[in-house]
Amino acid sequence: MLYFTATPIGNLEDITYRAIRIMKETDYIICEDTRKTVILLNKYRIKKPMKPYNDYNKKKQAEWIIEQLKKGMDIVFVSSSGSPLISDPGFYLVKRLIQEGLPFTSLPGPSAVINSLILSGLPPDRFVFEGFLPKKKGKRHKLLKDLSCEKRTVIIYESPKRIKRLINELEEFLPDREISIVKEMTKIHQRVLIGKPKELMENLHSEKGEFVVIIGGKDWTGIE
Repeated sequence: MLYFTATPIGNLEDITYRAIRIMKETDYIICEDTRKTVILLNKYRIKKPMKPYNDYNKKKQAEWIIEQLKKGMDIVFVSSSGSPLISDPGFYLVKRLIQEGLPFTSLPGPSAVINSLILSGLPPDRFVFEGFLPKKKGKRHKLLKDLSCEKRTVIIYESPKRIKRLINELEEFLPDREISIVKEMTKIHQRVLIGKPKELMENLHSEKGEFVVIIGGKDWTGIE
């Protein structure tokens, strides 16, 4: 059996008892980055062989995983943080497992998407997740123009290197939208900024940390 397993998005205590038990019992742990996953494993005294899985080696590793599963091995699959497949590698493996008729399941847990939505103060009933925006200017701006008509709450991931660029773009394409920026979720320096793009730029004093940007829908007025 293969277990797609959610891991903490910041605070290492945010993990289920079941996830810890399965990781202690499994034969292998497949992870996005062994350097990050080993920190979690060390905290819970888990010693298992690890193998990296990423966009560069996914086809080769998927075949190795399939071979092990056919031998009766149990395997845990984790991303660096949060729920696997969500803006992380893993979807290709899911398709291959289905093709081969091999069993797999998902162990639920932390998700930056859901956690940021709860903290945002924006409508949670209908939302769309865009992940990371394209890096190329043309594709990026086209998507932002499309989002100007979106009535649902929009959730975007952004890196520290591009967060100011994104806020400037939001001021250009979505100047009147209410926006929340959530950074360093579940960590000591967690912070939530709420306001229009121009206000957010004035209050963003640090570009360090991991960012989730939540954008209110076109018709959201801030009043229930």
